[in-house]
Amino acid sequence: MEKAYTAMKNSGVGNIVVGIIILTVGITAGVLSIISGSILLKHKKEITF
Repeated sequence: MEKAYTAMKNSGVGNIVVGIIILTVGITAGVLSIISGSILLKHKKEITF
């Protein structure tokens, strides 16, 4: 019975770690896209077609 509790505990900890990693990657991607968009808007006047 203790094996089942240990397995559930390990899978719970693993899911929390994966969630934190995914959250960090998502926030980083969002910040980078905002920075990239602001740079594009700043140089908008220089673009000619």
